[in-house]
Order: sequence, then structure tokens, then C-alpha cells
Amino acid sequence: MSMIPLKYNLRSLLVRKTTTAATAFGIALVVWVLASAFMLSESVKRTMANAGRADVAIVMRKGSDAELGSGVDDPQVGVIKSMPGVKRDGNEPIGQGEIVVVAAMEKLGTDGVSNVQLRGVDEKVEKLRPNVKVVRGRKPTPGADEVMVGKAIEGRFKGVAMGQSFEIKKNRPVTVVGVFEDNGSSHESEVWLDRDVLKTSFGREGSVSSVRVVLESPAAFDAFQAAVEQDKRVGLMALRETVYYEKQSQGTSIFIQVLGGLIAVFVAFGAIIGAAITMYASIANRRREIGTLRALGFSRFGILVSFLIESTALALGGGIVGAVVSLGMGAVKVTMINFASWSEMVFTFEPTVPIIGSALGFAVVMGILGGFLPAIRAAGTSPLAAMKG
Repeated sequence: MSMIPLKYNLRSLLVRKTTTAATAFGIALVVWVLASAFMLSESVKRTMANAGRADVAIVMRKGSDAELGSGVDDPQVGVIKSMPGVKRDGNEPIGQGEIVVVAAMEKLGTDGVSNVQLRGVDEKVEKLRPNVKVVRGRKPTPGADEVMVGKAIEGRFKGVAMGQSFEIKKNRPVTVVGVFEDNGSSHESEVWLDRDVLKTSFGREGSVSSVRVVLESPAAFDAFQAAVEQDKRVGLMALRETVYYEKQSQGTSIFIQVLGGLIAVFVAFGAIIGAAITMYASIANRRREIGTLRALGFSRFGILVSFLIESTALALGGGIVGAVVSLGMGAVKVTMINFASWSEMVFTFEPTVPIIGSALGFAVVMGILGGFLPAIRAAGTSPLAAMKG
């Protein structure tokens, strides 16, 4: 059994330029939406994951989903830092208590306000987070009304720029003295200031939101966790920092995937119908050709496969266009609310080979579904009836 040459199908697509372009555009749109949604979801995961380290543990109040809803009394901070497995710099354990709050701030370029996460740290924060680098200016002076802001949110809110001032709370202005970066992590969407200044501003004296410690190695976590959680009266829990940020990203990531998937499915439904209409119209205009092919000895199965290939090639062509366009989203930044902290964060689009491959695979499936029934109709064409018609 001989198969119909592939160039026959490709030539047919080129002849029907208008319908081919319209169908390819619909499929390209589906692939762009699907790929962009999954690229954004991947960015959420990576942005949050980059903030965590496997050799760092975070201690919060038991039952807390995030630092924002946690509280650890100040006397417990020293106890936690002295527990087994904590790395030391000389005689001093490496760790600190941090306080996290959110403040409503006025956005630039649009009306309204949004929440920004404020993190109170101590002056030795670089020992806990060695990847954090001040790229402009300097660190805040301990006890002063000064802040440094993450690179991702610089200039996105009123007063959040080098040398400018804004209020973290009514009648409590602070001055931006530095801008920092942290390998694109979620910390770049935060404002950092002296912990005691933040405590005083929000009436949080006597406690912190969480305690972070650097462990001697990732393997030391189990012993550290057991030491923290064995005293039931304290009511504290320990998590690996990587696990904590993975949980923080889940809600936002799933929301993006579901929303993008639903949009893609609805658009795909229209694209499949468009592909089917295009193929039906093509078959109606090529009945004599199909009849001739049958008369020349090509089997029904060969014609079925040929038209499926044509539909798939059409979808794949549109999918490639959509995938290429989606790669351009890598230069786009978007702001979204992180459902765990209810604060605004800046994300990009992270293209990966599996995401692009999955989007193209979805395009191929659309081509097969859209071309299957028309291909069956073409395969069922009678040579005699087609030649008479």
C-alpha cells in the first residue's frame, strides 16, 4: 500500500492561504495562552524557591501557614538559636528573628493601592542570606527610619525609589537608602528595615514573626526539628526553608495554571471547530482530486492518514508560531498578589523546554481532533461519484 506524498498536503495548505492562516492563527493563540500561563506558573515557583535554602530552617508558631500569621516570643529566639545542628560563626549561632507585616501603598502608573511586604531584619542579615547584595546605596542604619527595597519593586510604588520617602504607617515616614537584589527571589518584592524600628511602628514589641537559622548541613534538619517540636508547651514548628517557600507558591501557581488552562480549553474548542470547518471545506472543493487518488489505487486508509497529516501540519505550524511568540513573554514583568502573604510580588515568564514541548503537543492534538472527522469523510469518498460530481 503506497502513501500519498507529503508535498501534496503541504501544497494544498499553501493554496488555501486565507483559511489556512485563519486556522493557524486560532491554534497559535491557544498555544500562546497555554504556554504563557505555564511559564508564569513556573516563574512563581522559581521566584519563591530562590528565596529558600536547603541548609536553612524556619521556625514559626504551630499551625501557621505563613510568617504573616505567626508569632514567636523574643525569649524563645535565643533558645532556638542554641539548639543542636545550628551553624556557628565562632561562638555565635547564625540566625535571627524576623518580623513580617504588610503595608498598603500607592501604586504608580495606576489608581489604587496594593499590599507590600515589610520585613524587619537585624544588621547581620548577610550572614543568614549571603546571596543578598546591595546594588545601589547602602544598608539601613540600625535604629534609623531607613529602608532598602528589593530591585523588583523599585519605582513601582510612590516613594519606593532611591533617595525618596514613603510612609510604612500613617505619620511614620522612612527614607530609601538602598536597593538590593537576591537572584530574582521573592525577597526582591519586599522592603527591608531594622527589626526594632518595624516592631515599634506596628506595636509588635516582645515577639517576632519567625526565626531563621543556618544549619551545619541539610542533614542536620531532622535533629533540629525534633528539638524544636518536642516541647509541646511552646507550640512551635520547624520547616526547611525550601519546603516553606514551596508551600507559599502553591496557591498562586495552581490558580494561574487552572485559569490559563480554562482559557486555553475554551479557545482550543473554537480552534478545533475552525480546523474542522477548514478541512471540510477543503474536502468539498477537492472531491475530484480525492476521487482521482482513489482511482489511482490509493486506499481509504492512505487518504485518511494523508488528511490527518494535513490537519496536523496545519496545527503544528500554528503551534510553532504561538510558541515563538510566547518566548517573547520572557521580557515581560507582571505583578500579582501572593495568596499566602496577600502582598504584591513581581514575576516574569520562565520558558522551559517541557512547557514549550507540552504546548506544541497540545497543538498536535487539536490538529488530530479537528481533522479526524473530515479525514473519515474524505476516505469514504466514492471514486465514481467524485468523478461524476
